[in-house]
Amino acid sequence: MRIGELARRTGVSERSLRYYEQQGLLAADRTPGGQRDYPERAVDRVIRIQELFAAGLHSKKIAQLLPCMRDADGRPSEIATPKLVAELSAEPPLLAPVVIHWCW
Repeated sequence: MRIGELARRTGVSERSLRYYEQQGLLAADRTPGGQRDYPERAVDRVIRIQELFAAGLHSKKIAQLLPCMRDADGRPSEIATPKLVAELSAEPPLLAPVVIHWCW
């Protein structure tokens, strides 16, 4: 899907989506014309990123967390590490529900 559709479906500005891509939080393929082309799963990824920002995390910490986020089938990612989950559990209380919901 194009960046405008992703922005509309997630309520996130196109500028923010470009920032997420620049920070390594979101990936897009490119069309032959150079336009971004996001997969359907990008909708869930953007929603997760927004929840993590709302919980008080900065983009570098989010980039560390995203690999442990649950896959589409509801299971933890195979590359999730117990050390990362423990480190994130020490973050501010707002983050606890997010970690519990998305990790392990």
